[in-house]
Amino acid sequence: MFDTTIGFIGFGLIGGSIARALKQRTPSPRLIAYNYHKDGTPSGLALARKDGVLDDITEDLADFSSCGIIFLCAPVRKNIEYLSLLKPILSQDCVLTDVGSVKSNIEEASKALGLSNRFIGGHPMTGSEKTGYENSYAMLLENAYYILTPSKETPDHIIDTMLSLVKSFGSLPVLLDSREHDTITAAISHLPHIIAAQLVNLIKNSGSLSDKMRLLAAGGFKDITRIASSSPEMWENICLTNADSIRRVLNQYIETLRAADQALAARDSAALYQMFDLAGAYRNSIPNSRQGAIRKVYEIYLDIIDEAGAIATVATLLASNHISIKNIGIIHNREYEEGVLRIEFYDETSRELAMGLLKRYRYTIYER
Repeated sequence: MFDTTIGFIGFGLIGGSIARALKQRTPSPRLIAYNYHKDGTPSGLALARKDGVLDDITEDLADFSSCGIIFLCAPVRKNIEYLSLLKPILSQDCVLTDVGSVKSNIEEASKALGLSNRFIGGHPMTGSEKTGYENSYAMLLENAYYILTPSKETPDHIIDTMLSLVKSFGSLPVLLDSREHDTITAAISHLPHIIAAQLVNLIKNSGSLSDKMRLLAAGGFKDITRIASSSPEMWENICLTNADSIRRVLNQYIETLRAADQALAARDSAALYQMFDLAGAYRNSIPNSRQGAIRKVYEIYLDIIDEAGAIATVATLLASNHISIKNIGIIHNREYEEGVLRIEFYDETSRELAMGLLKRYRYTIYER
């Protein structure tokens, strides 16, 4: 079935990465995407067509009647709106799925429209603070959990089709009930984004100290707030569609902050130590892999001499050995970090190759 026509509605980071994986790993499917911008073709779609990732771009949903699989990759609420538009044109055997971070609402909508026998919810647990097709790549899905949420009405053959397809991406499929999924993601994904956003806003609104805080912000602050750079439209949609689950875990989290506040007020050494000790032990038990909502960053730190061309020398050395860099930059606040230059890679293999290469050239490497 993977050599059928596969359609995309929404073609950003996740849709683009799925399409790239399909082209690389499956028997040459025909991929089409819907252009809902009637005043021209967006740059991402045009680039995907130029890259050969997309075979066709259409402004008519009727062209999706030939699709064997359709991926809904738009914001959560938009995906639900497309269900009713697609219903009259779906072929008899078409599998309909989505990639949204909230599952129970679209499952209920598909049931209300009589689409339960062809719909299966999906959620690749991967991503980036960067958005758009231009930041997509097939390996974004590799070794990442890909949750599928079949309902009681989802036929076995559709579940089997999606399990095979997800495995073909190099992803790790996990079957969950939609409501169970929404409770889990509220705690491990949605709440952290709210915390990160509000922590950044706290610093931003700190009056005369705000600029100095921004200047001196170091690893801890940047690590916990990295996800605050994610798409505001996407996270608005997620929060509105999973509000009840998020509020439940948010209120539980607020209670833990109250407990921390009480421990600080009482100068309660034992409570403070236990807070950090228990959290540290549990955090260290989380598998150190690029799976799930806590995404591993493949990075190294090294010392370089402060002279013109020092960074360019390192970058050229890596590039000449075909090692791609995702990000590179000087660390200005190293209160809790060693190493002047931070380099981030796309995968563990690239990181290991870079470490070996740089060590051969006598660079001092620091691992995190």
